[in-house]
Amino acid sequence: MFEQQFINFMEKFDSVPFTIKTQDHTYQIGKGEPTFSVFFHKVPSMSDLLTSTSIALGEAYMNGDIEIEGDLYNALNMFLGQLGKFSTDSKKLKHLIFPSLSKKTQKEEVSSHYDIGNDFYKLWLDDTLSYSCGYFSKDTDTLYDAQCNKVDRILEKLYLKEGMTLCDIGCGWGFLLIEAAKKYHVHGVGITLSQEQKKKFEERIHEEHLENLLEVHLLDYRDLPKSKRKFDRIVSVGMLEHVGRGNYEEFMSCVKSVLKPGGLFLLHYISALQEHPGDAWIKKYIFPGGVIPSLREIIQIAGDMRFYTIDVESLRRHYNKTLLEWNKNFQAHRAEVVEMFDEKFARMWELYLCACAATFQNGIIDLSQILFTNDVNNDLPMTRWY
Repeated sequence: MFEQQFINFMEKFDSVPFTIKTQDHTYQIGKGEPTFSVFFHKVPSMSDLLTSTSIALGEAYMNGDIEIEGDLYNALNMFLGQLGKFSTDSKKLKHLIFPSLSKKTQKEEVSSHYDIGNDFYKLWLDDTLSYSCGYFSKDTDTLYDAQCNKVDRILEKLYLKEGMTLCDIGCGWGFLLIEAAKKYHVHGVGITLSQEQKKKFEERIHEEHLENLLEVHLLDYRDLPKSKRKFDRIVSVGMLEHVGRGNYEEFMSCVKSVLKPGGLFLLHYISALQEHPGDAWIKKYIFPGGVIPSLREIIQIAGDMRFYTIDVESLRRHYNKTLLEWNKNFQAHRAEVVEMFDEKFARMWELYLCACAATFQNGIIDLSQILFTNDVNNDLPMTRWY
């Protein structure tokens, strides 16, 4: 009876045919040749599935109650195009889906993800320690090539000149600012909420002998205006997703307050076609408080603040490939991850990497790279690809 209720629930996910196997039965969902098979050692409860289909299935995979027969990414790529059919009880999950946007809460949320440990991230990121979408200009590009390409592309768009000041909001482990200092001799300031990232960035500054050009601070973007500093250029890569829908105006206002008139601001972030509060499983286990902004809401806020949009580029497929490269590296070091943490953690992380790759492939999410000027700037070259 219980198993049949579960199958009845799953039958709505019939856009792509697949097989569900339990201890005693095999069921086909959808018509046609099955594209993948899922074995359920333990069937999730209906209560859990209705409260959050995402959390129920995600936890089942993490706990080993679900086994995918074949490639995890391929199965998710087939299945996650139907995310709109997932059940989410927003009232029951109110505090998970709509957490506080306070500085204290958001610092804790950032630390929960980025302060897992630099040794962990070194296992599967490339040597640049870039944890954002790469740019694959050629089919033969490695992950390292793609991350270098991405940074070069951003720095070219920023039209940097020697002696300029550049602020990186959410600077990560610092590769972008290091390249900016070495190639353009600009003065860079990075801010982050991660102790581990700050520590590693400071080590890299010392190793590269860039103390006279670069500095990094543990700082919330909302405290930037208090610094009374002004920058020629500002960049933010993969940080806006942590700001929260209620804080977008404040984020853009803080950027404007420290950006010189006519200055350039490049914003690179995971985006969506429509506004959505976010996936419950991702919020519970991977990015607490994370929200994906839509492109249109950011463009509208920018216009209201007299940020002129001069370039928008979608890197959606580049992020799909980046995530698949990360997962390949992760799988190569999976035993080390299990030793660092445990099997449940490893399954959680591979699910995250493959699920994100699938949602980019399906167009559920996008990657927008936007270039703004702070009010009118008539001094830039007139050609788009200067």
